[in-house]
Amino acid sequence: MVEIDVKEKRPLEGIRVVERSPQFAGLAPGPFCGLVLADLGATVIRVDNPASVENPPNDVLCRGKQSIAISPKTPAGRATLLRLIAKSHVLIDPFRPGVMENLGLGPEVFLGSQAANPRLIYARLVGFDRHGELKNMAGHDLNYLAHAGVLGMMPPTTPQGRPAFPLNILADMAGGGLICATGIIAALLSLARDPLAHGKVVETDMVAGSRYISSYNLIHTLIPNDPLFRQPSGRSLLDGGAPFYNSYQCSDGGWMSVACLEPKFFATFCTIIQRNLPSKFNPPTGAVRPEPSNQQDREKWKPIERWITEAFKSRTRKEWEEIFKGTDACVVPVLTPSEAAQVHGSNPSLHPKFVGYFGKDRPTSLYKQTITSQPGLTDFKLQPGAHTFAVLREIGLSPTEVAELKHQGSLGNQVEDKLKL
Repeated sequence: MVEIDVKEKRPLEGIRVVERSPQFAGLAPGPFCGLVLADLGATVIRVDNPASVENPPNDVLCRGKQSIAISPKTPAGRATLLRLIAKSHVLIDPFRPGVMENLGLGPEVFLGSQAANPRLIYARLVGFDRHGELKNMAGHDLNYLAHAGVLGMMPPTTPQGRPAFPLNILADMAGGGLICATGIIAALLSLARDPLAHGKVVETDMVAGSRYISSYNLIHTLIPNDPLFRQPSGRSLLDGGAPFYNSYQCSDGGWMSVACLEPKFFATFCTIIQRNLPSKFNPPTGAVRPEPSNQQDREKWKPIERWITEAFKSRTRKEWEEIFKGTDACVVPVLTPSEAAQVHGSNPSLHPKFVGYFGKDRPTSLYKQTITSQPGLTDFKLQPGAHTFAVLREIGLSPTEVAELKHQGSLGNQVEDKLKL
């Protein structure tokens, strides 16, 4: 795809988002939500604690954001944050129920009778249902997936059925941050359509979000004898039970992924792998050669898996990659993160892409992406408070008001760099 400089605003340009920082590197749902909005063009201002200026959090989800370090626990600090939020379009609240209310910054301040910002989108992102019996419990991605019924669908890793660890992607990122961003964008669209519409509270919890993105899988578990997910764990079609939907180790220790679900793709796989075996290939006793005729014979799945396992051990990953490249066998190498960075760039960028057609019947990227030329060298740092004084001026604080913030300790030890003025 050819990229040219198209002078078109990104979808959320002109939208100001305030992202409350949870001050802990492991809490990624809120920052990921903010990252999505920033990538779409919004001005995202991360609110940090002044103490973090000396001890910055390890936040790798800060691309395109600004940072203001200010304490809401002083009268001047709270008043300033209220002023900032009142002049913004979106607030991302990543805290458990009651935290923002205790700071005097709850939704009733902006959307209630006081109406400090009646068109504010107040996005609240929590783990367990904000109104449920677990609302005050601490938790993390694994807990939310467990409570959602999603972890219980993961392939077993032990004979006792211990479910596989899915990393903190499904609940934190997809069911949390991405679902929250989707709700925010929908709420912004609603306001754009109706100039008289009021702001909204967008509530997202990672249990419900995980269940939502798992709708296809969870609904299938309710169908009696469903071949996809109703079989015993580890024996279903998509959880490692099927030999044609699995990963196999090669002679050099690398892995290849096989996902030829459809009969025509499985037939292609069978032809290619059998054609490229060494003449001395000797499958294990009891192993069954994969054939289009036995794909759906569950009694033969394990013997077929043993045959395929031995077959992949006959060549290196690179050799198998070249053999299957460009075919419809649905076989590609399992890349490590560092290998994937060499292929796709070190910094995952905005997706989906936005393209336009300008009379030449070829898609053109509408918004240029910043891609790191040397994988692994992307700077993920956003210094807490890097934009404090600029943002304070932008929302109209006078030098006297800034001095009062300093006097009350709301800004910690921050000193404005006059060279940046």
